[in-house]
This record gives sequence, structure tokens and C-alpha cells, in this order.
Amino acid sequence: MTLYPHQTMIVARMAPDSAAGIARLFAASDEGELPHLIGVRRRSLFQFGEVYLHLIESDRPPGPAIAQAVEHPEFRDLSDRLTAFISPYDPETWKGPKDAMANRFYTWEPVPV
Repeated sequence: MTLYPHQTMIVARMAPDSAAGIARLFAASDEGELPHLIGVRRRSLFQFGEVYLHLIESDRPPGPAIAQAVEHPEFRDLSDRLTAFISPYDPETWKGPKDAMANRFYTWEPVPV
């Protein structure tokens, strides 16, 4: 498995039984240019109850690229379609994608032998 130097975790809420629909939307989007514009090398989607966790792995920090892509037609289309399934984790503080990005506060890696 290849590890990429940058990882970003997006956290939101998801509707019950929506995992398959969300996966289909991302599968279709990932066939287009959007992942390349943002620099996504690997995407993993997780569900924990009603919590949606979206791990983006990339060669460069994806936050700035996501901020630039918010007006891109493919980004807008995907975002609009996802609103049927996903909502902000904290609607009172959410203003845009950066407000859904978790802050890493600890990392551990074994020392190579």
C-alpha cells in the first residue's frame, strides 16, 4: 500500500442507509477531472453511526486546492447531489469545506528497522 504525505479528514453527518448512494456519487465524480484538480491520490469513505468520515490522501495539502475548486462545475454538482445524504457536523459553525476538516493532533509511526 502506498502512503501519501498529506491526509485530510472531512467530518460530517450522513443520513441512515445512505452509504451506497454516497459511494456511487464519488465513484462517478472520481472518473472525471475533479480528483486531479484537487490532487486526490486516494479517497476512503467511512461511516460511524451517523458520522461521515472522508479521508483524502494526496501529494500536496488538499485544503487550498479544495478552496479553489468550490466554484468548479463538477465540485458544485457533486456538492449539490451530496446534500441529499450529507449535512454539516455542526451547522452553526459550517461556512464551507474547510469547516468540515478535522485537525490531526497526534501521529505515530514506527522507527524503520
